[in-house]
Amino acid sequence: MKYSGRILHTVVLSFIFGAAMAQQVPIYSQYVMNGFLLNPSFAGRDGFTSVNLTVRQQWVGLAGAPSTFAASIQTRVLKTSYILKSSTVRKKIIRPTKGGRVGAGGYVFNDRNGIMKRTGFQAAYAYHIPMKQALDGYPRDLAFGLGLTCYQYAIDTEGFLYKYDDPYLNTYDRAMFIPDFNFGVNFTTSKFFVGFSMTNLTRGALSIGNQNDDRTEELGHYFLTGGVKFNLTRDWVFEPAGFIKASDLLLSSFQADISARMYYKGDYWAGVSYRTGDAVIGMIGFRYDKFFFAYAVDFTLTDIRQESFGTHEVSIALKFGSSARRFRWINVF
Repeated sequence: MKYSGRILHTVVLSFIFGAAMAQQVPIYSQYVMNGFLLNPSFAGRDGFTSVNLTVRQQWVGLAGAPSTFAASIQTRVLKTSYILKSSTVRKKIIRPTKGGRVGAGGYVFNDRNGIMKRTGFQAAYAYHIPMKQALDGYPRDLAFGLGLTCYQYAIDTEGFLYKYDDPYLNTYDRAMFIPDFNFGVNFTTSKFFVGFSMTNLTRGALSIGNQNDDRTEELGHYFLTGGVKFNLTRDWVFEPAGFIKASDLLLSSFQADISARMYYKGDYWAGVSYRTGDAVIGMIGFRYDKFFFAYAVDFTLTDIRQESFGTHEVSIALKFGSSARRFRWINVF
């Protein structure tokens, strides 16, 4: 019985880590609202200084369901805030300078999946390269970004019931500190954007036990995002978008979000999204002055819907600056 219990515990831990690997990084339904969480090159893309808060509770009503909290700030760094020129002693002229090419930002996060949790931060640097103007007269922007991420990967056994005194479980390193890097690139115009990013470039290692043969690497994840804007009328804008996710597991981890949103005067929007093999998502949001509020609900399509009340995600953003720092052509969403 002692060995049976040990085998059972090993199987349970393997299942838990397998589930954690399958959803090693957080899922976001409103990826269009704050792409910086997925791609470091988005830092400073809209020219504003943006502060974002995202809270996501997956499969409400199901014990141990995944939950995510993320708070971020990102901006375009100007060469100087203002240029002060004096033509005479009595007359001073203050003129805003042109925007710089450097974007910077960071975010902190807490992601919990059953008894597994990841808590950490990312600091990101982006470099924007202005391209030649398109035929419509608006500029285009190519950006590259690199993010340094550090997080604690931990197991929380509180409330985890096990019958046998298993030395393997008791000697487990229940908290590990993992540094790693993320990379991203994006191309943005007034009409469309496309971005690609990679996480866990060095494949930080997890040690399930205290033995070298128990070490396993984190998975690398790959994200491809894109969207196109169509001006239907002066007040209405239609935006289809896509989000493709994959990992080192390739086809077994492939998933796509296909979405469509409608904007009214840029202050109100609503949309719907489909996540392959998982959920249909409804989205609404509005803008009030410098504040942006958005809500999304995932209607799960799998059998787990019988045990939960769906997935809920709330995003709040604050954008500083009366204009987009000479980047008025960029839609702020």
